[in-house]
Amino acid sequence: MKIKTIKGEEIDLGDDPIYCLTKPYSKGQYNKSDDEEQHIRISEGCPNACVYCAETYENGARPIYYEIPELIKNYVVLLDMNLMYKPNCIDILDNLGNRKVNNKVIHYELQCGIDWRYMTQDKASALKRNRFINIRLAWDYAYSDIYKIVDCIKYLTNAGYNPKHIQVFMICNWKIPLYEVMAKLETLKRWNVQVSDCWFDNQLPPDIKPIEWSKEEIKYYREQGRNHNIMIRHNGIQVEYLKCNKRGVNFTPPSVALTSPLIIAKSNKILTDFTSESSSRTFAKAKGT
Repeated sequence: MKIKTIKGEEIDLGDDPIYCLTKPYSKGQYNKSDDEEQHIRISEGCPNACVYCAETYENGARPIYYEIPELIKNYVVLLDMNLMYKPNCIDILDNLGNRKVNNKVIHYELQCGIDWRYMTQDKASALKRNRFINIRLAWDYAYSDIYKIVDCIKYLTNAGYNPKHIQVFMICNWKIPLYEVMAKLETLKRWNVQVSDCWFDNQLPPDIKPIEWSKEEIKYYREQGRNHNIMIRHNGIQVEYLKCNKRGVNFTPPSVALTSPLIIAKSNKILTDFTSESSSRTFAKAKGT
């Protein structure tokens, strides 16, 4: 698989998914609880065979289903890798939404990012009516997928989600260069949407080991992503108080070297389309449909 970046650079991502991870995914039916929440897995499998992911190789393309366990907490996190592609996805969501614990409704969260390739307005509405919160979606490949990402966000906002409560996963420390990821971050800033970094090889901060990015790039992106989310949560101003001088710090915009007037102009154009009543016609024309 090859992609072309915003700078016109062609990058070969390879054709086969990774076969092992430093920290392998957990597999099989899952059901564990703590004092606050319950974590479950009720399906596995994914048809995409993404080259940075081991799910298809480990669990296959066909969906695997597990029985929904007894729910004992009012907050449940689903570990399913790609629930949206399952043919009976909406039925599963409605089944979950009808359940209660101690005669109180349950709120749900998808730990993995929504796959925009299988997202529809009906599925977005099903997520909302069944009380799924902290919604995340994945934008892992090229910046050029921007129209597909904005369609997914549009489904979610039409369903009633606030853009600032949506997060976008972007794989980091992989073959997608930092400048491409920063262009996405700049666009998400203009859409008022948060970012959730996803580090290649199942790594978790703060102990990120360089694979495709340098230590400096990793540090820079972590700082920018953190500033970005604080800015979104607090309506444009970073209000975290410094220990020394107790004053707020303005959001630090991406370096000019990492973005460009073209990216900013394109982001603004799409933002205008996104908020206009004629957005669906605009996107259809842009995508040639």
